[in-house]
Amino acid sequence: MGTPEFAAKSLGRLYSDGHDIVGVFTQVDKPRNRGMKKSFSPVKELAISFDTPVYQPTNLRDDRIVNTIKELQCDLITVVAYGKMLPKEILDIPPLGCINIHGSILPKYRGPSPIQHALINGEKETGVTSMYISEEMDAGDIILVKRTTIGEEETSLDLFERLSILGAELLSETIITISGNSVKRITQNHCEATYAPLLSKEMSPIDWNENAKTIKNLVRGLVPWPIATMELEGKVLKVFKVEVTGISSEKKPGSIISSGKSGLEVACADGSVNVKEVQAPGGKRMHAAEYIRGNPVRIESKD
Repeated sequence: MGTPEFAAKSLGRLYSDGHDIVGVFTQVDKPRNRGMKKSFSPVKELAISFDTPVYQPTNLRDDRIVNTIKELQCDLITVVAYGKMLPKEILDIPPLGCINIHGSILPKYRGPSPIQHALINGEKETGVTSMYISEEMDAGDIILVKRTTIGEEETSLDLFERLSILGAELLSETIITISGNSVKRITQNHCEATYAPLLSKEMSPIDWNENAKTIKNLVRGLVPWPIATMELEGKVLKVFKVEVTGISSEKKPGSIISSGKSGLEVACADGSVNVKEVQAPGGKRMHAAEYIRGNPVRIESKD
């Protein structure tokens, strides 16, 4: 059970490991891209290429869906970024249980956006966790964990790619552990749990009253969606990359300090950041210096 490319990596690993996949469940087809034409999820595309039956229920509590899963007679249900909670009626079906691959080191960052929030919060380390699914979101017993250091310049897009591969490896190892009856279930410390809610466009505007590192982390965490934004000369620009300058400034946060070949230097709470990559409304993503050449920026001489 899964939907995006992150989940497709795990499905691909199940195929390469030689498992008998009796069915694949994924979200319903949705309009995507500018044409808004309905397209298959990456998981559905992969399943079809292997002639695996695909199911796209809108309601997992439907008795017909529950009966369908029973008829499949699966030993184990694996869930990776499916986007739906499994009811108890389904959790009780497979004899080996239902397991999930989650993009964080649980119990931190339960919820739908763990990778992005780890970056936004400036974490130095993250990982993937395999666990038995419980009725409470991401609260089940832990099976295995893989950890990785977060790169200073990594965005959510970069980290998604790395963790999707790590997650596929973890799923493979977890199934081996379950098959060998050597699972040591680790109960989560619920007192240490944190939650990573869905992202929204309300998070996009950069607050220049924050410190430089916090601003950089927000920008990294919001790539590829919804993307951080800033106002410049009456336009709202998407911001894809900033650098911490390490230079102190007495300018009011949000003031433009300088513009040129290195980008656009903007004052913030503890100094400044250099905006490196932007996108204007209706335009393409480009280096800030390239944008400035066609759109001169006024530098305020006073705070």
